Amino acid sequence: MRGRCAGVNGPGKPDIWKRERMLPFIRSVTALVCLLPLSLSAQQPVTIRVDLRAKLGAYQPVWAYFGYDEPNFTYTKNGRKLINELSELSYAPVQIRAHNLLTTGNGVPALKWGSTNAYTLDAFGKPIYDWTIVDRIFDTYLHAGAKPFVEIGFMPEALSTHPKPYQHNWPKGDLYTGWSYPPKDYRKWEELVYQWVRHCVSKYGAEQVASWHWEVWNEPDGAYWHGSAQEYDKLYDYTADAVKRALPRARVGGPATTGPAGAKAAEYLRQFLEHCATGKDYVNGQTGAPLDFITFHAKGRPEVVQGHVRMGIAKNLQDVEKGIEIISRFPKFHSLPVILSESDPEGCAACSARAHPQNAYRNGPLYAAYTALALKSILDFAARSHTDIAGMLTWAFEFENQPYFDGFRTLATNGVDKPVLNIFRMDGLMRGDRVRLNSSGAIDLASVVRAGVRENPDIDGLAAASDHRLDVLVWNYHDDDIAAPPAAVQLAIQGLPDTASRVLLRHYRIDRYHSNAYTAWKKMGSPQTPTSEQYAKLERAGQLQLFESPRWLSNGKGDVKLSFALPRQAVSLVEMIW
Repeated sequence: MRGRCAGVNGPGKPDIWKRERMLPFIRSVTALVCLLPLSLSAQQPVTIRVDLRAKLGAYQPVWAYFGYDEPNFTYTKNGRKLINELSELSYAPVQIRAHNLLTTGNGVPALKWGSTNAYTLDAFGKPIYDWTIVDRIFDTYLHAGAKPFVEIGFMPEALSTHPKPYQHNWPKGDLYTGWSYPPKDYRKWEELVYQWVRHCVSKYGAEQVASWHWEVWNEPDGAYWHGSAQEYDKLYDYTADAVKRALPRARVGGPATTGPAGAKAAEYLRQFLEHCATGKDYVNGQTGAPLDFITFHAKGRPEVVQGHVRMGIAKNLQDVEKGIEIISRFPKFHSLPVILSESDPEGCAACSARAHPQNAYRNGPLYAAYTALALKSILDFAARSHTDIAGMLTWAFEFENQPYFDGFRTLATNGVDKPVLNIFRMDGLMRGDRVRLNSSGAIDLASVVRAGVRENPDIDGLAAASDHRLDVLVWNYHDDDIAAPPAAVQLAIQGLPDTASRVLLRHYRIDRYHSNAYTAWKKMGSPQTPTSEQYAKLERAGQLQLFESPRWLSNGKGDVKLSFALPRQAVSLVEMIW
């Protein structure tokens, strides 16, 4: 039994790509084989129970946040294509964060670089504000139906205390050059921010701009800020004052620190919150500073172990847990939204797997399975601590003029969607109320935070229900990216209304052979200049795909049962409509 299931869905899979005419038949046989009595399976089945009657609160689209270093890629051909795809996958507006929105330069992008030339000086030292490039970026977001998550940075060359050298040449030399220093004059910086917000209000309207987040800087506890913590607090106060002066209803926040599991980052976050709660405002001398939302970052730590990639999800979740714990010490801020303005498996999107083999997870379905478990864990943290975690931002976009599937942390490569983008398509189909889901194959949150998923796999899920609809997200995740037999999953749905005599099932899948353009590309021979026909096939392979044809199920006294095999590092979305 295991051999037959694994032969189509996992290790040992026959070369069905050479038998495309047989593909529908093979898939139907696979479904029948994997639906045989699970007692015949070589491993114990995993039972997942979903109860529609047990509502846990609204299912919030916390995943609908994305970001990247290079803002000038936004309005390229593939950048626009991806922005539109991101907007289309979500019923709620996607929010997009980018570095370098105030960085000086000619607008030509490079890895880990971007510029807008928003602020320069004329021959007499008078400021020149030019919003042309910034407007082009924001226009692209808004035209697609997305919203800017405005990161206010970095320091224009004319304002930097150490302007030379200014533009870096990464990966050669120092990355953190003149753009990362405090301003020569905080009042001039304040005026720059004020003029920017006022311009946005004039161009887009107060209602639109009031719905954005305005975040002050990025990772000031690290190399992104060549100043002290007190100088960052001062920058924050002047920035917040400028934003509020231009639009009192605007939302401003920070400090976007690195992962609080580190002692330095934890102390930085703590001192910032203390400053906002009881410190002296550098602008007006009053107690405390405006704070409408709190941000920090959370990152994992993958490595190569005995020739394979081992993910570090424990570190990612330790950052989240510690950040929430620090915020909880400040009752004044208990009700504020918390946004993980970067939450990723590691910290360098522009470091390819070719040069950094621990990043080899990025092209395949492992990235999607990791993201599914991270999402569920973060929602559980929020529920456990009664914290409003409003966003879990994925720092990944696309890079122009780079090799296909070079292993950058991106959502698409040369306009071809990667498997990870499909986990967000799945998430975008889920809405309504989160309902109770219990899995016999789940690893408890405390264990994942402490040690990751290193022994048994985490076979678990999330469920959301609305009127006449249920969506169940199920994954089979392990930190170690090694071959393993598929899991036999028994999904039991309870609490369906009596009026739902028949239920329409759609079963979507991300695995090695579904919703996976990377596998399709390798089957083609890994072309770096695909033909138009090959490119069209890759585009189709990158879309979210059904695991089987839609079919009707019978509702027996409010219960529906479904069985299927789920490979390691795979994700299923089971959608039921009545």
